[in-house]
Amino acid sequence: MTGLLCDRSADSFVREFPGRVIFRTRLSALRGDVQREFFNRCKLLPRLFITMALAGTLVSTGCARTGAETKTAPAASAKSVAVTGKVKPDSAATNALAPDLATNPAPPAVAINPVLPGIFIAGDSTAARGAGTNQQGWAVPFAGYFDPAKVNVVNRARGGRSSRTFITEGLWDQLLANVKRGDIVLIQFGHNDAGAINDTNRARGSLPGLGEETEEIDNLLTKKHEVVHTYGWYLRRMIADTRAKGATPIVLTLTVRDIWKDGRIERGSGRYGPWASEVARSEHVLFIDLTDKMADEFEVLGEDKVNALYPRDHTHFNAAGAELHAAGVVAGLKGLRPSPVVKFLSAQGREVPADRFSWLQMLPPANPKLPTLFLIGDSTVRNGRGDGANNQWGWGDFVGQYFDPEKINVVNRAIGGTSSRTYLREGQWDRVLALMKPGDFVMMQFGHNDNGSPAAGRTAIQGIGNETLAVDNPTNHQHEVVLTFGGYLRRYIADARAKGATPIVCSLIPRKIWKDGKIARNKDSHAGWAEQVAKAEIAPFVDLNEIIAERYDTLGPEKVDPLFGDPHTHTSAAGAELNAQCVVAGLKALADDPLAPYLKEEKP
Repeated sequence: MTGLLCDRSADSFVREFPGRVIFRTRLSALRGDVQREFFNRCKLLPRLFITMALAGTLVSTGCARTGAETKTAPAASAKSVAVTGKVKPDSAATNALAPDLATNPAPPAVAINPVLPGIFIAGDSTAARGAGTNQQGWAVPFAGYFDPAKVNVVNRARGGRSSRTFITEGLWDQLLANVKRGDIVLIQFGHNDAGAINDTNRARGSLPGLGEETEEIDNLLTKKHEVVHTYGWYLRRMIADTRAKGATPIVLTLTVRDIWKDGRIERGSGRYGPWASEVARSEHVLFIDLTDKMADEFEVLGEDKVNALYPRDHTHFNAAGAELHAAGVVAGLKGLRPSPVVKFLSAQGREVPADRFSWLQMLPPANPKLPTLFLIGDSTVRNGRGDGANNQWGWGDFVGQYFDPEKINVVNRAIGGTSSRTYLREGQWDRVLALMKPGDFVMMQFGHNDNGSPAAGRTAIQGIGNETLAVDNPTNHQHEVVLTFGGYLRRYIADARAKGATPIVCSLIPRKIWKDGKIARNKDSHAGWAEQVAKAEIAPFVDLNEIIAERYDTLGPEKVDPLFGDPHTHTSAAGAELNAQCVVAGLKALADDPLAPYLKEEKP
């Protein structure tokens, strides 16, 4: 450290560090307690050093030297930041295309150690080396989270490119030429794929969707004949090429744009995030939902503080925003099971907490404009990653086929091992609420993991009363006030209604336990309690415990056995399919089924 310099004319302090480049970006909203919260958010970023002006509104930040000249942003209001003559659009401009950068320099040459494995990044300006300190891509600081003695980190992202033009301009082939067996390729596109398919300016748009449609054009920009494919086709091409090299492709959803409405930040530009996730799922490759992860974090920070991370426009963040996104990618990679990167991390990378949810590979709503049916519950609704591991499936992975995808999304957010208590305590419910909007639905089923002592850490108090129990939780070593099973169901119902959504309560599916020639019911415990709460709260109730038990009774033990993937709790694909049929039958039996308009029409 060379000392503290006072720039009184700018009302700011600049702290200079050896080997660091110093830049300043206006954070006009950050004062007092807001400053402290911003600093707390940056504690896990050892390469960032932030010094606030005591009397002004500028923040000085040190990061790894980029080689770009640093400039101070001109004055601007909290709502709109003027940088190089450009004004940041207001949040109402939700359909604006991501602007191309004034310059989109090629990535600098990187010495690749041929002995080491590599992590390659294919993407656009939100990942690429930026035009200066006010605009930086996340893949630039990303390298600092890895040990260069263990892995090459090669950023080949290029500003202004779409999934289509990254391939047609030869950038993908250049990246692929250095990829070898055992490498990892991170693929992230979408911000520029909604552009014009053919014009004299950029001609970079891909066809929307995931299908095999094509459009032949004489490209006005390149003067070449071209067959344009869908966004999904280009991603599948990159996945296939990566696999052909013996490397591992991992798909990322988009970075977050600084567009807000009613206190909520936009979760993805158009449908590219859901499309990217669906391609990854259909191709059986891993993906990281960076959009939802960063949106969750940014909504905690709040609009004013997030605005400061985007001084140029609503798409491109500064170096501090790049660090936060980079840490989000690292957290997502660490949270995969097994994680492909843990053995390559630097000390900085080891400090980042693993994302607890990324390994579950949960898809976002396919079309954010449609209403969504959220499913919450335990492993009998969604087992593990929802991929049938160990021949075990939840009914939530089969019920979607009964709904019209042009009318409603079905999003299975159930998590194995959770109880009515832990689904709330561990943050899963908050993530669902963050996606929920008026007109949505949530179907809940708990009970299998709510048995035992509340002091043990997982289970609710038995019953539906209003009593509580204060405990020191042995699993997370935190003090906790535990509710009854009914108390947690009432919380889910109230929260959903507060969001303008419709809650639907289900009793737990029965286990394969026979008693006197019939499947044992749970009327005197969780199944009965769920029904009582639903009636008291005037919420639709589907008695899966009874409906499915009656089906099992009719089939008999010999035919029921193949419906389970374990001795008595988790169903096979056939069992999950039968249970999904029972869910739909239970909905149709309701006097006023709220989901009736969204079910597929039955064929005669």
